Amino acid sequence: MTKPTRVIYWFRTDLRLHDSPALTAALDLNPEVLYPIWTWDPHYVYRARVGPNRFQFLLDCQNDLSASITKLNKNSKLFVVREAPTTVFAKLFKAWGISHLVFERDVDAYAKDRDGKVMQMARECGVEVVTRSGRTLWDAEELVKKNGGKPTMSISQVQNAGPKVGKIPRPVGAPKSLPDPGEVKVDFDQEKPSEKPDFNANNRGEANKTYDAIAGPKGDFAVPTLEELGMPKATTPIKGGETRALKALEKILQNKDYTATFQKPMTAPTDFSPQSTTLLSPHLHFGSLSVREFYWRVQDIVSKHKNASQPPTSLTGQLFFRDMYFAAQAALGYQMAQTYANPQVRFVPWHLPSKIDTSNYLITGSYDVDKPEAEVWFRRWKFGRTGFPWIDALMRQLRQEGWIHHLGRHAVACFLTRGGCYVDWERGAEVFEEWLVDHETACNSGNWQWLSCTAFFAQFYRCYSPISFPQKWDKNGDFVRHYVPELAKFDKKYIYEPHKAPIADQKKWGCVVKGDGGGGDEANLDGEMPKENGLPTYPKPMFDFNERRRVCIYGMKTAYAVGLRGADKKVMDGSWRKEFDDAAEGPTEGKEGPPGAMLGEDDDGWSEVNGAADGDQGEGNPESVKGAGRKHKMQDSGTRRGSESKQGKLDGHVRKSARTKTSS
Repeated sequence: MTKPTRVIYWFRTDLRLHDSPALTAALDLNPEVLYPIWTWDPHYVYRARVGPNRFQFLLDCQNDLSASITKLNKNSKLFVVREAPTTVFAKLFKAWGISHLVFERDVDAYAKDRDGKVMQMARECGVEVVTRSGRTLWDAEELVKKNGGKPTMSISQVQNAGPKVGKIPRPVGAPKSLPDPGEVKVDFDQEKPSEKPDFNANNRGEANKTYDAIAGPKGDFAVPTLEELGMPKATTPIKGGETRALKALEKILQNKDYTATFQKPMTAPTDFSPQSTTLLSPHLHFGSLSVREFYWRVQDIVSKHKNASQPPTSLTGQLFFRDMYFAAQAALGYQMAQTYANPQVRFVPWHLPSKIDTSNYLITGSYDVDKPEAEVWFRRWKFGRTGFPWIDALMRQLRQEGWIHHLGRHAVACFLTRGGCYVDWERGAEVFEEWLVDHETACNSGNWQWLSCTAFFAQFYRCYSPISFPQKWDKNGDFVRHYVPELAKFDKKYIYEPHKAPIADQKKWGCVVKGDGGGGDEANLDGEMPKENGLPTYPKPMFDFNERRRVCIYGMKTAYAVGLRGADKKVMDGSWRKEFDDAAEGPTEGKEGPPGAMLGEDDDGWSEVNGAADGDQGEGNPESVKGAGRKHKMQDSGTRRGSESKQGKLDGHVRKSARTKTSS
């Protein structure tokens, strides 16, 4: 007798009904019952950095999807099961008599590990697993195979390998109906996850209650709330859900000239309300908009337009960049998100280096403070208190809204890494992970590597000025006035350099430029700006930008001359220090030390390397690092070897402006 076809469809980053290859495969099984579920994975609740803005976008998507499912079948909805997938599925398979598990493939390193465990569990339970690719234009793992088994490190590699995988499939329609779910009994014990470590504890005002009951507080498998997560209300105006995504896409496509001639480097980073780009990237991340739907709706307009833009700067070109990062991640795994043990990322001894778990070669999420001043710079950068209004406006927009324009991302990333602070790009990526609504590990890590010139891009001598660059787009400083309201009344002559305004004018305009904005204390940074005689203050610049830029460029020249990658033996065992003079930028003192750029691991007998934490790096004056490259003949910044020179050819296509690679 044939076993009844009883299917669980496991929604993840595909929160939609339109163009879902995996959902189509599930329905092609002609199931007797179909359970549309989401497992409330503790990895994302506790182990990934997710602030209230991105959580709210996710909840919007889940609620919208659930409502759409119910429109097709009044007996169905999105059933949110509040337990880890790696523990709950075996129980669901038995309780619901499941024959098939169907889901969309994911190449995120954690997701691949998780899915492998779930598939093994399914096999042991006699459940057939069906998966389909649908998160990217081309299947990421197939793209790697057609790229010679190597990570895709340039857009040209994607453009060459993609057609070898095959044509980008046309989107499939949304289903017209859905089968009933079966009985949703959960007569088994719930396994509650460990709450520690909780990377989101700083965002919780109350305890997380989402795991109090496996079917939610009312037993109806409802979508959780921010209140249950213990988090405050979201501050972003960006809303999630397939319904909103499709409406937004239609509105964009109505302007055929904009759609066909879009060139991302020509869009203004200072535009707001509305922004100058599509703002569809969060929908692509959560799958409330199909990437193939987006591609083909745009391409059909482009193919009929006489003056259409072309990849990589066009709208479809942005999707190629996204595929590039996803395929790189598919090849590199967890190492995609770090320098250590990553063969593709150039090693630079940045300030605030990551701590490393040498048992698995992964960064731990914490870091060493090699220079207290750099820690202050990092905190001031994070909370928009640097004294550079353009940088501060962008970081405040990011924190409040969960999104900034791609050139804004370029500016703040360059400033934190190679164009000012010389702080590890991994610190910036962690802040973006927490605050971005459209965060994807592959794109976020790849963009930070690009912008820190450690992979994908090599022109480190091209730095964004926090003064002259925004002036090209917004001479009046309207963007700054909006997001840094204490400067709203300043004359445009001083809007990007308010510290140069006469003190009498500062008082007349209602803000005094003084102090560090509470820079020494994160609690102060997170609150209101300090006041002076009843007037709000705005901090003075935290350093001389031109001076710091010279220091950073010299540091990058040194690192490029040394020529190490994250997986090189000298980086892995810590002997890289022999290649740098003690006067070089970053924690370079001494001749040996622990793996990576760590200062010390007490458990393994390591101690801080020759006083590297004392903060005396001599970097206030570029002259103090003249000896930084003595052990290696310095290359001219215009001559690069290997992948850098090849990447330089690609960069020539869009050299009028630095680029980002998502549809942000």
